[in-house]
Amino acid sequence: MQQYTQTRQGVLYALGAYIIWSIAPIYFKQLSAINAFEILSHRIIWSCVFIAILLFATKGWSQVHRVLKNPRQLLVLLCTALLIGANWLIYIWAINNDHLLDASLGYFINPLVNVVVGMLFLQERFRRLQWLAVMLAALGVIIEIAKFGSLPWIAIVLAFTFSFYGLLRKQVKLAALSGLCIETAILLPIALIYLIGFDNSASKNLFNNTLSLNLLLVSAGIITTIPLLFFAGAATRLRLSTVGFFQYIGPTLMFLLAVIGYGEALSMDKLITFGFIWIALVIFVLDAALERRRQVSAP
Repeated sequence: MQQYTQTRQGVLYALGAYIIWSIAPIYFKQLSAINAFEILSHRIIWSCVFIAILLFATKGWSQVHRVLKNPRQLLVLLCTALLIGANWLIYIWAINNDHLLDASLGYFINPLVNVVVGMLFLQERFRRLQWLAVMLAALGVIIEIAKFGSLPWIAIVLAFTFSFYGLLRKQVKLAALSGLCIETAILLPIALIYLIGFDNSASKNLFNNTLSLNLLLVSAGIITTIPLLFFAGAATRLRLSTVGFFQYIGPTLMFLLAVIGYGEALSMDKLITFGFIWIALVIFVLDAALERRRQVSAP
């Protein structure tokens, strides 16, 4: 009974995390009048504040203190901070410049990029179906470049920055919340310098804004942190392979939101690329299911 309760809670946490991530574009669209750098700066600042409050409430500062005494781990977190900052910036810019389809494509590609990164840096071996899936995904991108002269750079940057972020975060044994606290703290000076010294927009002064706009800007911290907490809750209650299947909820809902909700055109080049990626993902999921069955049946 306890196992069932744990699994049910894990499923609800996973659904909560991926659904919030998938509908986050609706939130960022409300801030489309503000440039992406300014939105990113507020996201960093208010995430840092919100996470610090949570760590005080949960007495979770011990892990942060431990990492602050370790120069090697701090260097790794400096790299992950820059990667996640770049990922957030491109994501926000893509949404507010009507490239939500490209963002969706990036998160569809991400699991396949993870396989390649694992092979190159963690000496993980490709299985045959994984090779086929990665080759099909690459072929879809190559056709888009060769036939239509279009490079899906947004999707590629989002996929690779998030994959390398995950790779490096594995090197630091740190809870998600504590890690994000240090990463946002590293980015905090950059955000403050931009807002104070380089941002010329009227909205940078919160006293000049409407209450509704300020609430939206401050909510960037909640939008960032809550799904991360849900994901951490799911990861501790479910098998990693089970959590992996939920990752396709986000880009699928983003795709539907882009086409149906915001009327982004599904051009022929995008349709071909998505087609190859979807076939590759079907093969990828099939391979994961077969591997899971093989492990269960093995003595």
